Amino acid sequence: MAPAGERSDDDEPGGSGQGGLPGLEERPGNSPRMAPTSVPAKTSSHHDGHRDRLRERFSTAGEDALADYELLELILFRTIPRRDVKPIAKALIARFGSLAEVLGAPQKRLTEIPGVKDAVALDLKVVAAVNRRAMRSAVRQREVLSSWTAVLDYCTAAMAHEAREQFRILFLDKKNALIADEVQGTGTVDHTPVYPREVVRRGLELNATAIILVHNHPSGDPTPSRADIEMTKTIIDTAKPLGIAVHDHIIIGKNGHASLKGLRLI
Repeated sequence: MAPAGERSDDDEPGGSGQGGLPGLEERPGNSPRMAPTSVPAKTSSHHDGHRDRLRERFSTAGEDALADYELLELILFRTIPRRDVKPIAKALIARFGSLAEVLGAPQKRLTEIPGVKDAVALDLKVVAAVNRRAMRSAVRQREVLSSWTAVLDYCTAAMAHEAREQFRILFLDKKNALIADEVQGTGTVDHTPVYPREVVRRGLELNATAIILVHNHPSGDPTPSRADIEMTKTIIDTAKPLGIAVHDHIIIGKNGHASLKGLRLI
């Protein structure tokens, strides 16, 4: 503190005390100007670097070079632009068990994961739909019985992770090419009502000469039940007099499938 009657250096214009204005420097004979300030250089975030490296690895080495959660990250990058999505991708895999089950999960359940909003869940369902559509296109373009693996892959992608039973029919023409692929009914976790007359009626409407029956077991175990076998035989008996053959009845589980024809049950 300066003695009474004297002026402190801090009272001088442009000094460091309260008498001067912060950020200004005094130049003799000129008005004050703003003191230059340093601007930090803009640098890339750690997340941006990780995203670039992951994209580069996918581009150069292909999908096999990435773990399932990393492929999921590549999808999440587009809808979550400014956040580390690795923990979200890992949480999705941990909750649902696999990449296929993440894509097959109901949209509402996806949003239970922290960080997964409605838009993110919708994007994941779009990816799943595109995957199914591509598989179905591959089946449509070939004779079904000679591309059996493609048929099984498509049915697995479409039905394996459904929470309720679905009954699906593949309608074929005389060359065994796919005419239509239709879900005829959706039931409970362990039952779907099937009406043989309706199955045959729809086949006649489409001029189908053969059909493949498909349904899923949400329990994951594709072992056919007695009801499955009896229902299949009823459809065969109803369709045969009208010129429609039942090539097979496939049951889809999460980890495999069962063919009633392959098991010699029909």
